[in-house]
Amino acid sequence: MTNMKQVVIPEGGAKPMAPYSPGIISGNLLFTAGQIGLDPDSQKMVAGGVEAQAKQALENLGTILNAAGLDFSNLVKVTVFMTDMNDYAAINTIYGTYFDDNPPARSAVQVGALPGGAAVEIEGIAAIS
Repeated sequence: MTNMKQVVIPEGGAKPMAPYSPGIISGNLLFTAGQIGLDPDSQKMVAGGVEAQAKQALENLGTILNAAGLDFSNLVKVTVFMTDMNDYAAINTIYGTYFDDNPPARSAVQVGALPGGAAVEIEGIAAIS
């Protein structure tokens, strides 16, 4: 039986805060772990509030996509977790700059708390052509 999954660990990416893989390829899909606004160099949350965290989370997501030879156009489903639904519009403004006229399906939910005190976490599923 062949290995049903391949781990994707991007060079220079933000290090996981727990025992998990940044990305897993299974079949023709890449599943990413949730990404927060962690600066990959300092391993600290970026300053600048929810907008800066959303941008960094998306950059971190992009690093995983790139490590698998993909980009944002390959995403078919994204989930956005936020600690305050009042941040939805601000996060959405940043999020929208990463997609063209064919964005992926998306869910956005408010949660009680996120790792590292993050205000937003973003995960994705991408199709591999």
